[in-house]
Amino acid sequence: MTKPDPFKGFQSSPEIIRLAVMLYIRFPLSLRNVEDLLHERGVEISHETVRFWWHRFGPMFASEIRKRRIEGLRSSQWRWHLDEMFVKINGERHYLWRAVDHEGEVLESFVTKTRDKKAALKLLKKTMKRHGRPHVFVTDKLRSYGAALKEIGAADRQETGRWLNNRAENSHLPFRRRERAMLRFRRMRSLQKFAAVHSSVHNHFNQERHLYSRENFKLNRTAALTEWRQLYSA
Repeated sequence: MTKPDPFKGFQSSPEIIRLAVMLYIRFPLSLRNVEDLLHERGVEISHETVRFWWHRFGPMFASEIRKRRIEGLRSSQWRWHLDEMFVKINGERHYLWRAVDHEGEVLESFVTKTRDKKAALKLLKKTMKRHGRPHVFVTDKLRSYGAALKEIGAADRQETGRWLNNRAENSHLPFRRRERAMLRFRRMRSLQKFAAVHSSVHNHFNQERHLYSRENFKLNRTAALTEWRQLYSA
């Protein structure tokens, strides 16, 4: 059974829609920035069209990327880094919880209003349901992590210490840059949606270029872009 064409009924080509969505999510650009960049390439669309496309297709593309990575056994079960970051929504503090593997790939992210055991437990259960259980959980010294790990019987797998969780701290930087470009968020739901989509797209294009030669980096970058262009292709 073939999947229905998600681009059916749209006047713009799937290639343009994929490009617009990729530019907006991957780079710290505003909707009007994307409109101007496409204008330079001869594509006349409104920034509101870009907004509609990212809301419509962003979650679909992110879901397909996650599905392919999980099926391809690209998820690590060796060492996970757990951390939470502060995010302001209409001046009110919220917490964006994230689970990151040893290579900096974001495995899971979700938003809560509290920073307690219940929220930490939700992060653990949600991540392990999708990716299995790792050998080591690296966290900061927030007591919520210890209480949550104790409840699932993994207290002996927790590691804390100065600089041990730098991997998770550094993984926040791309999202922080994107947050500033968007002038922050206005609703908890929109933050949750964008964080989930952004993490999947960032994982897909993050090549860790400092780990190997320039030639291999170019090959991997081309492969990632080719795979992106094939999302929901006929």
